[in-house]
Amino acid sequence: MKLPYPAYRELSLSLGIALSFSAFIYCEHFGLTSKLLNTALALIALYGLLSISKKTVLLSGFWIGLLWCYWIGFSFQYYGLGWAQWFVALGFGLVYALYYGTMALSNNPYVRALILFGLTFVWPMDFNWMQPELIFVESYIGIEKWQFAVVLLVLALSTQLQKKAKAASLLLLCIAYQPQYIPPKQPDIRVKLVMTDISQDFKWQSQRLGQTLLENFYAVDEAIAQGYDLVVLPESAFPLFMNEHHEIAEALRERSRNIAILTGTLLNENGLNYNVSYLFQQGKMTIAKKTVLVPFGEYIPLPDFLRGWVNREIFGGGADFVTADKPTDFTIKGVRFRNAICYEATRKELYTPDVRYMLAISNNGWFKPSIEPTLQKLLIRFYARKNHTMVFHAANGGGGGIVY
Repeated sequence: MKLPYPAYRELSLSLGIALSFSAFIYCEHFGLTSKLLNTALALIALYGLLSISKKTVLLSGFWIGLLWCYWIGFSFQYYGLGWAQWFVALGFGLVYALYYGTMALSNNPYVRALILFGLTFVWPMDFNWMQPELIFVESYIGIEKWQFAVVLLVLALSTQLQKKAKAASLLLLCIAYQPQYIPPKQPDIRVKLVMTDISQDFKWQSQRLGQTLLENFYAVDEAIAQGYDLVVLPESAFPLFMNEHHEIAEALRERSRNIAILTGTLLNENGLNYNVSYLFQQGKMTIAKKTVLVPFGEYIPLPDFLRGWVNREIFGGGADFVTADKPTDFTIKGVRFRNAICYEATRKELYTPDVRYMLAISNNGWFKPSIEPTLQKLLIRFYARKNHTMVFHAANGGGGGIVY
């Protein structure tokens, strides 16, 4: 069936805006990042959202939701629900169609700019990975709220002007220009980040555990031989409840007399499950519990009566994880580090002015192959730059490294 021209135009225009809005993620993913290109495409996308028809705004939001979040349902295959992954993707497309669709309440570009700025404070389902100002993280425009507001105001103004005046008004974007970012000084400590690529299909299988333990201890022993001060293994590198395996903890405690060891694992305490980091240092052990859980991954952000049904019927009776009240900081060789487990490293709550260095661990194997590790890295960079923090990130399944 051939679409009528107006419908075809709306569809193609909305897809073009969404592609421009999302290009910085895919350019980063494929190693093609260009600040000039990112800046131009981001401005084109925002201009489009402020000036297109109401129906096209809704369609653009849908495509943006898909391009940013299509991967979220990939984890469902590990719960025996692989058939649902594309329904989840469509669901997120609809959520962000409504999210950006709020701009369709008005045709006035200034009202739309105000709504879009307001959306930077709104996280549907407590999931903060849709940050509109993130599109400028690798560009010539700054990522602070005031800079985003300036950009929206200038673009709204330009939609009301004729060609020559429009071009002149864009010069005002210089107000939001971001000079070259200068990261914090590297700490005086040698850190080895262990990157793994273990498929989620095999990670938790009991027959794989022996090999996993050998690989982990080999990584630690190699770091000791190479003279590192700290070795960091990914989230759930030890796929077990560490407090139920004293011989493993003791082996790590002994090695920690030669090197500090941070690793992800699980903790069962008083019948409650925690996603944790264990730090072994100088023969001692410290446990850092996660403070911010992943919506629909580690807890269900729904009312109690619905949460129980979803946990029971969809996730096989698994209970939500439990959190600590506040983040845990470690001092290693005189350097203070903030602990962050996966999703936490992309949350502003973990970044405070008194901490300049962060140790982050992730398991991105749930979402392979996808842009998820890249989007996570960009979000970590976003918050690291806003708070002048350096993040040492060890990951399974991609996305690790030193981020600033």
